Amino acid sequence: MKTLLLTDDEVKKLLSMDEVMEAVESAFKEKGLRRVQMPAKIYLFYKKYNGDLRTMPSYLEELDISAVKIVNVHPENRMRYHLPTVMAVIVLIDPKNGAPMAIMSGTTVTSMRTGAAGGIAAKNLARKDSKVAGLVGAGTQARTQLMALLSVYKKLEEVKVCDKLKEARDKFIAEMKQKYGHLCNIISVESVKEAVEESDIVLTATPSRKPIVMNNWVRPGTHLTCIGADAPGKEELDPKILTRAKIVIDDWEQASHSGEINVPLSQGIITKESVWAEIGEIAAGLKSGRENPEEITIFTSTGLAVQDAVTAKLAYDKAKQKGIGRLIKIT
Repeated sequence: MKTLLLTDDEVKKLLSMDEVMEAVESAFKEKGLRRVQMPAKIYLFYKKYNGDLRTMPSYLEELDISAVKIVNVHPENRMRYHLPTVMAVIVLIDPKNGAPMAIMSGTTVTSMRTGAAGGIAAKNLARKDSKVAGLVGAGTQARTQLMALLSVYKKLEEVKVCDKLKEARDKFIAEMKQKYGHLCNIISVESVKEAVEESDIVLTATPSRKPIVMNNWVRPGTHLTCIGADAPGKEELDPKILTRAKIVIDDWEQASHSGEINVPLSQGIITKESVWAEIGEIAAGLKSGRENPEEITIFTSTGLAVQDAVTAKLAYDKAKQKGIGRLIKIT
């Protein structure tokens, strides 16, 4: 048994957003049908370095796919070390014997599968006639969230982008105009308020620990995908928005202690009964998505290990097909 090694550059060449969205939607469906084993993330907190490390194992029983991801989040990495905020390694396991089929970078896998989750949420929860998107945060996640949105909608009239770092915002807009300028008008805005007001879809992807999107900016019919709250104490939305909205999460155990709902839950502003569904229940047809054009919908994404597993398997299968990567004997 030899193990396939894949670098991040190689993984990047193997994955398309349409394919990743299809794989992630199948993973959500399997979770909704309760056919997965997926313990909640285990955290190590490096408080003196303002970072953390998470381990994420999973097994999709019907699809016979299993993997373990090790991933960090260090918000100061780019500024201090010229490293990505999020880096990851994934071990793809053969369920029949436990052998490592592949060891690959999980950095692109993580960004692509998270973007795909936002796209699937928009497909089910945003209005079909959505034309304007607001991006709060212009990092890696903003890139794949926009990629997924365009996979769903094909074209948008306008995409408003804000980031507290002007350099990051300008770089993002230059890159995205080159890639997607023919599909949407991408503009820079100075404030979160400008990004949110009059937007049909709002994507938040910041490390904030206090609300940055205010209740009175969000009009009826808006869909919000919240990516940034991925650890206890993090939040991006004014909790009052959650009291007006149909809330969809990816996993109760993870979302309740580290997702966008974690702070309002701990303060008693919302309860478990305030949550409409897990996205897997909607993907499996067990619960409905958007039911009328006036609903405010929220998808809070914490990131599921099953998303990593199916995306890693997709990369592995394509790499084998194309002869990409190196085989080594490590056991």
